[in-house]
Amino acid sequence: MKKANRLMAIKEAEILSEEAEPPSRALLEESNNPASSLLFPELIQFPNSKPDKTVLKIGARSLQFLRKYFPLATKDDWNNWEWQLRNSITSLKALQQILQLSDDEVRAMTVQSGSLPLRVTPYYASLLDPLDSMQPLRRSVVPVTAEHLISCGEAADPLGEDTHSRVPGLVHRYPDRVLLLVTGFCSTYCRYCTRSRLVGDQNKRHLNHEQWDRALSYIELNPAVRDVLLSGGDPLTLPDDSLEYLLTRLSRIPHVEFVRIGTKVPVTMPQRITHSLVNILKRFRPLWMSIHFTHPDEITPESAQACERLADAGIPLGSQTVLLKDINDSVPVMKKLMHELLKIRVRPYYMYQCDPILGSSHFRTPVEKGLEIIEGLRGHTSGYAVPHYVIDAPNGGGKIPLLPDYYQGRADGNILLRNYQQKIYRYPDQKSEGSAPGEGL
Repeated sequence: MKKANRLMAIKEAEILSEEAEPPSRALLEESNNPASSLLFPELIQFPNSKPDKTVLKIGARSLQFLRKYFPLATKDDWNNWEWQLRNSITSLKALQQILQLSDDEVRAMTVQSGSLPLRVTPYYASLLDPLDSMQPLRRSVVPVTAEHLISCGEAADPLGEDTHSRVPGLVHRYPDRVLLLVTGFCSTYCRYCTRSRLVGDQNKRHLNHEQWDRALSYIELNPAVRDVLLSGGDPLTLPDDSLEYLLTRLSRIPHVEFVRIGTKVPVTMPQRITHSLVNILKRFRPLWMSIHFTHPDEITPESAQACERLADAGIPLGSQTVLLKDINDSVPVMKKLMHELLKIRVRPYYMYQCDPILGSSHFRTPVEKGLEIIEGLRGHTSGYAVPHYVIDAPNGGGKIPLLPDYYQGRADGNILLRNYQQKIYRYPDQKSEGSAPGEGL
């Protein structure tokens, strides 16, 4: 038995040397309760934290996946977010054991060197269709060879974030708000990630307290900054004490009025939304959270519970959705997503045009497609279900909203407006001050 434990510990060390884990001390410590998988003998976890007694209820699909691929793991293991990270699928070999990969997916994984690495939590892997390589969720996280095709206009840093970085990890592009990149690690890597240059680089993945302190000092010295967005990577992959440290420091800066957290963890690893985490977050008000949802299939019993747990704590939730070709680029799919989000108390906020990162042409739709979707939502469903469609302008231009042509011009002192039924209406407009007869907006 002792020999077997030593062998497992050696194997775990080998895994950690292949891909660094998030900066959590707990994840690097061993325990005496190993939980392994018959199909993933190389993916071994040593639980070291007591399971949350008020765990999420496991959905039927997750439970089936757990029993099939991790038969030696318990429900408590599955509901432990550290277990989810430690048992994530990060290799072609592991992926082939749960998915019937297409030739293109295998080729992409074989020549993956230098690109965004593969990482999918067991929970999110349970949502993937094992047979259909065109399933929306599968396309969003499994590499294809199109990632290696560079198109005109694409760039590693299309938004020019690095040029607006005042100190490492901090982007100051707008006058009154800053972006603080607290980590380069995510629980699951989206293939269209705007910051693939960061999360794909082992050397840039983990920021330390010294780097955080430099960024926090910059915020302290700039009183115009009233809004701080914590992003990455994914901030919620940090351990509780690190998040508490960051939020405590920010709460002591008088001119910081509120903080936002950008995350996909409630979607890819809802087990992370523990009561201990929520109890920390709700102490720092006002705190808002923007959650990255892509498709209605991501709204499961587990992700719904995670969002409801956050909402119950008084944390306002908004969604950020990237418009993706053959994934969510239709009115019915996007409408269903927005409706389902409202049901779990997440307010649709942004629908982003996909950023032109390197190798992203297979994900990007024409801008007309985004306008078509907004046209198909506005007036056809609740206003709360209509997100802002925006393009993040290249080279630091910021978010620019786009709308269909509802404004049709002027006639006889009236503004001509088109509604969702394509009918034209006249609105009597007041002349602007100082305008000549016939002039206006």
